[in-house]
Amino acid sequence: MKGRFRKITGEIFQVGGSGLTAAEDAAVYLLGFDGRGALVDAGCGGSVEVLLENIRAAGVDPSAIELLLITHCHFDHTGGAAEICRRLDAAVVAHRLDAVYLETANPVVTAAAWYGEKMAKVVADRTLSGKKETIRLSGRDIVAVHVPGHSPGSVVYLTESDGQRVLFAQDVHGPLHPDLRSNEADYRRSLKKMLALAPDILCEGHYGVIRGKAAAADFIRQFLGRSTE
Repeated sequence: MKGRFRKITGEIFQVGGSGLTAAEDAAVYLLGFDGRGALVDAGCGGSVEVLLENIRAAGVDPSAIELLLITHCHFDHTGGAAEICRRLDAAVVAHRLDAVYLETANPVVTAAAWYGEKMAKVVADRTLSGKKETIRLSGRDIVAVHVPGHSPGSVVYLTESDGQRVLFAQDVHGPLHPDLRSNEADYRRSLKKMLALAPDILCEGHYGVIRGKAAAADFIRQFLGRSTE
């Protein structure tokens, strides 16, 4: 099996999502900082072996993955978390407002029921609770910013690589739905917060990688002008 990946910077890659693992997977991103690794999200879980091969192809030993950074609790981002952690012994990082739904395997709020699947319980090793917290990987900063709206505990992760600000903001586009405990006012405030972070590269969960400050800002801004009804 030959792995596939998409290079974003010299040390950040997309290793999961449509065209790389399964079509139903949201994007999975890999950070490889000085021989130590982190994944952003985990996909639905049906293609974990393929995901691991993609990580190897990108030049990172899966055994070096120390962190699984969860952006939010929805199944297309977290259905594979339990198996990935079993295989890699990675520490799960999630915001406390979404961690509760992962720990109880809530089929509605995680949207597992939307996929006709059963969610495996995932316990967060580090529970985020503040508006902004810093995570360290190989002496490098990854800043977690709470951006509620799509889900109560949605988080974006900001880091710097190759001199560029890279933002992992998985479901910028929404959707908003009562089953997901979405909140429109919070969502709009969070979009403005993302704009203020001024990323050079935006890594989204379903729209891929948007490069350039202006393009990233335009992508985020379009959803501020959209009716969510």
